[in-house]
Amino acid sequence: MSMVPEVGTTDTVAVAATTVTEVPVGRKIEGRSPWRLAYERLRADRAAKIAFGTIILIVLLAVFAPLFASAVGHGPNQQFIDIGENANGGPVPPSGTFWFGTDSNGRDLFIRVLYGAQISLVVGVLATGISVALGVLFGLTAGYLGGIVDSIIARMIDVMLSIPFLLLAISIAYISHPSEWLVILIVGVLSFTYLARIVRGQVISLKAKEYVEAARALGAGPWRIMFIDLLPNVMAQVIVYASLLIPLAIVSEASLSFLSVGVPPPTADWGAMIADSSSYFQYGYWWYLFFPALALLITTLAFNIFGDSVRDAFDPRGGGLFV
Repeated sequence: MSMVPEVGTTDTVAVAATTVTEVPVGRKIEGRSPWRLAYERLRADRAAKIAFGTIILIVLLAVFAPLFASAVGHGPNQQFIDIGENANGGPVPPSGTFWFGTDSNGRDLFIRVLYGAQISLVVGVLATGISVALGVLFGLTAGYLGGIVDSIIARMIDVMLSIPFLLLAISIAYISHPSEWLVILIVGVLSFTYLARIVRGQVISLKAKEYVEAARALGAGPWRIMFIDLLPNVMAQVIVYASLLIPLAIVSEASLSFLSVGVPPPTADWGAMIADSSSYFQYGYWWYLFFPALALLITTLAFNIFGDSVRDAFDPRGGGLFV
């Protein structure tokens, strides 16, 4: 029998065409962490960059306030009682010598505004640091331990929230000797409650995760789990709230000084300057009130805008961090 195919018949072999896509050598795909994503969103936010630049400028002006004072030859508490139309050295309008004018005691308002920025920034940062430390400590403890510990801490926070912040701060400052450190302590201690609630809620939802169960099974103690395993996972919420807490601390300090229970005179303070100028504004001494109030407005607005941008960067959908 012949094995040669007959004429008119064909054996067809179908060959599938395969397209091979070459991957460029050396090209590596990198994953981006939530922190990297938040940084990229923040860097692309124009409002955040303007606010951050404003904050840096305010910090530089506060740090170099002594250099400005030396350059113009005016100390923050130096009185010029023989200038202007007021024989007693009262408020003098802005001029080439006094850029922001003078206050009722003949002191250079520009220099005092710069020195006031030092007080506001120091109080804002240190008070926020105290609030963050207390909020994280109480929030982690209440959320992870639960039970009677959670009940005690929750009731304590409820009692603190039931008393108006400003009323309690004024009462404490009034019965104590006013000082800058007392203001920092009052604002810091009385402002941790909301952060503690946020951290507590996050910890309650995280402590049932697998990595926490694994750490507990390996013999890790509660304090190690709280500060090594849980704390890094709530740091985004802590940073967001801290960025929003700084302007609140600055306004609280200015409010206490405005009510004469904050930083004692003659220390330059925006709240005290606004309080002193309130009785002069109606007589046409506009600069006395305008420049300290403008400095307070710009500072708090810059921190608030930057804080909002930080919140949006960590949670672009909005609201997820605080649910």
